[in-house]
Amino acid sequence: MRFRIRSYGHPDAVALSDRVQAEYRKRFGYDDFTDLHPAHFDPPQGLFLVAYDAGAPVACGGWRAQADEGAGYAEGDAELKRMFVVERARGRGLARRILAALEDSARDADRTRMVLETGVHLPEAMALYESSGYRPTSPFGPFRAYEDSRFYAKSLTDQVPSGS
Repeated sequence: MRFRIRSYGHPDAVALSDRVQAEYRKRFGYDDFTDLHPAHFDPPQGLFLVAYDAGAPVACGGWRAQADEGAGYAEGDAELKRMFVVERARGRGLARRILAALEDSARDADRTRMVLETGVHLPEAMALYESSGYRPTSPFGPFRAYEDSRFYAKSLTDQVPSGS
């Protein structure tokens, strides 16, 4: 399995993002309408990773810097977005590995907290985040009024990088 840094506008990232949206429509009945642009994930203010298996893109995830206090973010936040593993590649620990790599990258970019929004219809995502040290936090971003949304945060300042 190979991880590659990709632009959020790269064809493989776009294809996986389209699959994420299809999953959201299936489980929630609507898309994630968060305003995302490829530049949001450009280092050092973000990062987008794509995992490949035998040359095929099978998983992705990214983070982007956030600080809009009016939307519920705090200075130093990195927001996790578009975590996804295609069905045939699930159960191999890819999401956990991508998550660790994204946390390390955000920490290296002097981000102090990773935040994310997920939903009750994604119990496997909630289990991943909770088992990775994420704790419930105050709502933020465009889904803060949605009853089926769940919000999590994890400090990046009291963690040892996973590559250490």
